[in-house]
Order: sequence, then structure tokens, then C-alpha cells
Amino acid sequence: MTDPATAPGSAQQKIDTSVPHSARIWNYWLGGKDNYPVDEEAGDAYTAVFPGIVAIARSSRAFLRRNITYLAGEQGIRQFLDIGTGLPTADNTHQVAQRIAPESRIVYVDNDPMVLAHARALLYSTPEGATAYVDANVREPERILEAASRTLDLSRPTALILSNILGHIADHDEARSVVDRLMAALPSGSFLSVNDGSRGIDPVFERAQDAYNSSGAVPYNLRTVEEITSFFDGLELVEPGVVSVQQWRPDEDAPEPQVIAEHGGLARKP
Repeated sequence: MTDPATAPGSAQQKIDTSVPHSARIWNYWLGGKDNYPVDEEAGDAYTAVFPGIVAIARSSRAFLRRNITYLAGEQGIRQFLDIGTGLPTADNTHQVAQRIAPESRIVYVDNDPMVLAHARALLYSTPEGATAYVDANVREPERILEAASRTLDLSRPTALILSNILGHIADHDEARSVVDRLMAALPSGSFLSVNDGSRGIDPVFERAQDAYNSSGAVPYNLRTVEEITSFFDGLELVEPGVVSVQQWRPDEDAPEPQVIAEHGGLARKP
């Protein structure tokens, strides 16, 4: 279902394994295997300063799983637009959604050559549903929507997922504009899921992230809880609102949720 110009594997030659990459480091923290020694070294250096980053990465992934479970299981959402997909790991969006509703349709969006090279793992769909991959930048909402419309019926309620991607847009007004333009194209009954690293919660995390950003790596900008909440302006937040990700509808058998420096929420477009 991918465009031949962006077929998985076509970007393999563009992958630079000589410098650490955020998607591969995140994959390493999640326990994945799609990374290189340079990424492990950078990840280990980060965890030496802030060991809690592994809990943030894994809690972020669990938050996304619970979001999708709620959307597919309780709200009947059957279309998902996941922008800033990252490298495939366990419980990718289509796997969670299609376990509940095999007819679910999912479009993944990323513009990372490494993700593109591994995108075939994201395209295994149930016969009843569909998955597709779009090679595009989050800053290109209109292009994303046009490409997604080849797989999704954007006149029907759709869940927009922006998990740990908006922090790559330094300017907050620009990030809000991207969210607004994407949501404006989706009908009433659609949902927005956002989670990002938060500033003002853990100073050790902030120092580690600021040092990472100044290292020459692609920066990721932490935002205050108020700034993250502002992405949902005009939408109806699902309880419990914007909270630390472990506190968003935790599983019944989960340990007592902690406040960690990763906040997110889910909201419905009225």
C-alpha cells in the first residue's frame, strides 16, 4: 500500500550509522533491536545522567496502547493517523487496534530513513483492515492529509496520534498550528492523542535533555504541562484530562502510577 517512491527499504542508503539518532535511541530504551552501537552509547550516556528516561519511554508506549484500546474498544474508532511513528516495536498502533477491531485502518507517517527502511513491519494488516506508510514531515499537514486520504476516509471519525513528535518543533505556535490544521480536516467525533516530555516536573530530566539538545543531535524540546494542554484547545478532553502518562486510565493490575515528566491526554472533536 505504499507509494513506490517511498517503498520500505528505498532509503537504506541514506541511513547514517556514524552518529546517534533519536528514533534508534528511543528504540533501544524500549528494548528494541533496531539500533547501532553509537545509539546504545548515547542512550547509556543519557541514562547515566537520568536513569528515569527508560521509564518515560516505556510509560509513553503504554499510554499510547491504552489510548488506542479506549478508542477502538469504547469509542468505536476504526481509523488512525499516527504521525511520528518511530521504529516498529511491540504493540504498534495497528496491532492494538486490529486486535480489537480487525477492520481498523491505520496510516503511519514519518520522514526518518531508518523508519522507512523498517516500515514493512508496520504494513502487516488483517485482511479486513489496512495499513499504509507515508514518508512526510510533521510540518507538512496538507501533504500528510492528502496522502492519508488514499487509505482513510477522512469524512469519518479518525484518531490523530502525535506521540513524542511535537517536541521536535521548537516553536510552540508552529506546533499548535500543525495540530490545528490537522484537526481542522477531521470531522466531528474524531480524536486527538498527544503526549510529550514535560518541563517543570523533574529538573534532572531537564538537565539531561538540555545537554542532549546541545550535543548536536536532533533536538527535542520539553514543554510545560500548560503548553501540552493547549494543543487540546477547542476539544473535549477525556477524563482524567492531561496528566502524567502513567496516571491516564492505568491498567487495573498496574503498580501505583507515578508522576513522571511525560504528560499526555486524549480529546474528542465536538
